[in-house]
Amino acid sequence: MSLSNPAGPGFVTREECDAALPHILNAPKDDAAIESLCFRPGYGERLFSQAIQVSAERGIEGERWLKAPWLTLEDGSPDPRIQISILPKRVMDLCWRDREGAVHPGDTMVADLDMTEANMPVGTRLQIGSAVVEVSDKFNTGCAKWKARYGGESLAWIVHGPNRPLRLRGVLCRIVQDGEIRATDRIRKLP
Repeated sequence: MSLSNPAGPGFVTREECDAALPHILNAPKDDAAIESLCFRPGYGERLFSQAIQVSAERGIEGERWLKAPWLTLEDGSPDPRIQISILPKRVMDLCWRDREGAVHPGDTMVADLDMTEANMPVGTRLQIGSAVVEVSDKFNTGCAKWKARYGGESLAWIVHGPNRPLRLRGVLCRIVQDGEIRATDRIRKLP
């Protein structure tokens, strides 16, 4: 009798994802510590820093958004709605099982925070260090890279219609106030 994982070796199954949903949705609603602070100077590159400088005009200083964004406006310029990404820690811990063989998701921040539409509707402003970011209307679907690194069943779970308002892949944000974000800062919703 085989006990193989239907999702593939090292990948979380859809059943495990569904079973973890109550725990994921029980994340704090506000005032969350940054678990990791990352930026990507180039494709596949991850640098972890104690502080990053952010600006509405340039995005994250040294990050590839300005020169090689994955989403652009009609005029070819970088779309500001994707300057910052925040991934729920509970989803990362569920899906990223192979910490040695699979690269970090690359999100700017990972935090134990409820990122559902109900808790953080589009336009919600977040104070992070001296910077302020705004939750954008661009849905973070994950991508082929997520599927390859963390499995197709977790990606299907993230983009499943009823789960979309839960924003399991996290939120994308634009920078509305320049500033510095430190690894020791907290993410707080503004009124």
